[in-house]
Amino acid sequence: MSDDDPITFPDAPRAELDDALAHLVEQARKVLQTQGRLRALVRANRAVVSHIELPTVLRTIAEAAVDLVGARYGALGVIAEGGGLEQFIHVGMSPEDVHRIGHLPEGHGLLGALIDDPQPIRISSIAADARSAGFPEGHPPMTAFLGVPITVRDTVYGNLYLTDPESGEFTEDDQQLVKALAANAGFAIDNARLYAESRSRQAWSVAAGELTASILGGESAEAFTELADRARALLGARAVFIVQPESDSSLRISAAGDADRALAEAAAAAEQVRSAVEGMQPTRLAGLAAGPTADDSEAGPVLVAPFALLDGNTAALVAVRDEGVGGFSSFELERATAFARQGGLALELAAVRADRQRALLLEERARIARDLHDHVIQQLFGAGIELQSIESAVGPGSVTDRIEGAVSSIDQAIAEIRTAIFALSHSHGSHDSLRYRLLDIVHQVGGSLPSPATLSFSGPVDVVSHPQLDDDIIAFVREGLTNVVRHAGAETASVAVTASADEITVSVVDSGTGLGETTRRSGLGNLAERARLRGGEFDVESSERGTRLSLRLPVPELGR
Repeated sequence: MSDDDPITFPDAPRAELDDALAHLVEQARKVLQTQGRLRALVRANRAVVSHIELPTVLRTIAEAAVDLVGARYGALGVIAEGGGLEQFIHVGMSPEDVHRIGHLPEGHGLLGALIDDPQPIRISSIAADARSAGFPEGHPPMTAFLGVPITVRDTVYGNLYLTDPESGEFTEDDQQLVKALAANAGFAIDNARLYAESRSRQAWSVAAGELTASILGGESAEAFTELADRARALLGARAVFIVQPESDSSLRISAAGDADRALAEAAAAAEQVRSAVEGMQPTRLAGLAAGPTADDSEAGPVLVAPFALLDGNTAALVAVRDEGVGGFSSFELERATAFARQGGLALELAAVRADRQRALLLEERARIARDLHDHVIQQLFGAGIELQSIESAVGPGSVTDRIEGAVSSIDQAIAEIRTAIFALSHSHGSHDSLRYRLLDIVHQVGGSLPSPATLSFSGPVDVVSHPQLDDDIIAFVREGLTNVVRHAGAETASVAVTASADEITVSVVDSGTGLGETTRRSGLGNLAERARLRGGEFDVESSERGTRLSLRLPVPELGR
């Protein structure tokens, strides 16, 4: 062989070398591809864990899965507690496609198979699989399918659904990558749920504190309405209202807040709601069996949170969502029940505090009444006796007349103080007595005068009074004061009631301009007729200095 002859290899060794080089190149390509997919998995995991709000986390998981395996369509279905799908977050379909399809999947066919048996499903053709339920009209065509469950704390939370990969079908590597993403997604979902629950608990706690402070510091009559309004915002419900059971087993809507009235009435009429309220059992319902509401809309999920009231009765907070909206969670039921019970407890505390304040007020009134009786009246009485002794020493004359006027004023003051003592010391007693009824009328009618009308009692009024006389006396005083307010132009008026064993005399005196020449005296005529029927007397004295109406009625034998 000369130096110029070319160096050649035998064909067989050369072929083996080419195969080895090609194999190395292929392995290097696979390594690079695997590295790229692992990097994509890392990016997908980083995207999944970079958010904390649950809705954002769920959509990010679906988007990351589609990008990871090069799928055209993807979705994440959240499994409802009773089976089926509670949420369906989809990626890849246009708004026009979604509109043509109509309602989203509910968990049938292949989707339901993955719910029933949470094991990965990988097939090359959806239509060829016996478990497929087909597609609704307007649904875009889909071929290969990959489904992987997402587990949160050993419980299947939902499933990842992927279709139409760029390579034509899903590989074992695709399945393993999506499984790895699903495992990491489970942790991200768990953290997002814990974060959402933590924020929700904080919101419920703040609302409960504000509700308690509002009830304790405001009107209890508005407590139910405020309870409903606050719960509505926290639950994201269309209607929240308070119901109370009636004696005929029906439910009365005590407060509807900003609730939809048609929904409230439909829920209150539902047997499931009545049963939950009567049994004091916190309940969640998927819907109502009562059918459409008055405005032909269907009620969606319902939540019933019963609570006890101070008087031994019960009530319940009822929340209703629109049809098609996700149901209430067990967490929401727990929080709403605690919130309603907090409201009931606040009402009890408010009632107890009101009773305590009322008791303190009654004690203070009793103390004032005692002081008036034991000190003021005694001092006035002593002053009157002293003036009378001076009068007897002075003898007849102008000074004596002035002393007599002062003594009369003291007697009038003593009578008015005794009336005030009665009102103070008996404010917690029966309001059916003649004294109380007269006090109310003088306050209501005579209170509109420039100087409010006064009322005084003398003698055993409530002892000798009788229902046969009370209505006539009340009518007399009301008519007399009404005339004073409307026609007399008086600054003030006084009502005096004097009782003896035989008769009761009532007078209404004003400082007005008198009756004048008016002929409209039908009211006075009615009073005169009442007196005649009772065997009594009615008298009118009027001048430009004022008017005095007097009624004298004999006490019936039953009143003696």
